[in-house]
Amino acid sequence: MGSDEAYNFVFKVVLIGESGVGKSNLLSRFTKNEFNHDSRTTIGVEFSTRTVQVESLTIKAQIWDTAGLERYRAITSAYYRGAVGALLVYDISKHLTYESAERWLKELYDHADPHIVVMLVGNKSDLASIRSVPTEDAKDFAEKNGLLFTETSALESTNVETAFNNVLMEIHKKVSSKEVTRGSINAVSLSGPQTAPADPQEERKPCCKNV
Repeated sequence: MGSDEAYNFVFKVVLIGESGVGKSNLLSRFTKNEFNHDSRTTIGVEFSTRTVQVESLTIKAQIWDTAGLERYRAITSAYYRGAVGALLVYDISKHLTYESAERWLKELYDHADPHIVVMLVGNKSDLASIRSVPTEDAKDFAEKNGLLFTETSALESTNVETAFNNVLMEIHKKVSSKEVTRGSINAVSLSGPQTAPADPQEERKPCCKNV
């Protein structure tokens, strides 16, 4: 169980953004298909994994949920190191959480690999009736900063799979194109076309398909 042969890559992805925007529920919805209405504030960092298929390869996503509160900032900054992807989350019904996106982005780039894939995520799209962040404004901000963009609802499970999978696919594209070099990020190639298996028997194991 959980042997290296079960997947081709390990990608570390961090969730960042203000406290209360729904990062923990995005994580639990993606990794366990669960939603907690009484979600408590994250203390420090929480961690979960999920294995997904991307273009016939098996990718293990290590997803780190970072605390949004200021008093935990010193603890969490170290966790940016080695991340190859990030979801920068805000609450579409709370404009202040969107206004801080630029600060979060700067903090991320200060600590993470320069080639990191970042998606701006407007969460709580189920609260559209009290929306305070226009979709077009967020799209423009994302485009200006070279970010991916989507709106999600962890409550209704809207676009959650798409958000994470698109980030993982974009990371894989960068790794495949050698834009990201080994050693600069925690994108560990374990098997597949980029690393010849040490044991010829490994080639016959169903590591990439029909796992």
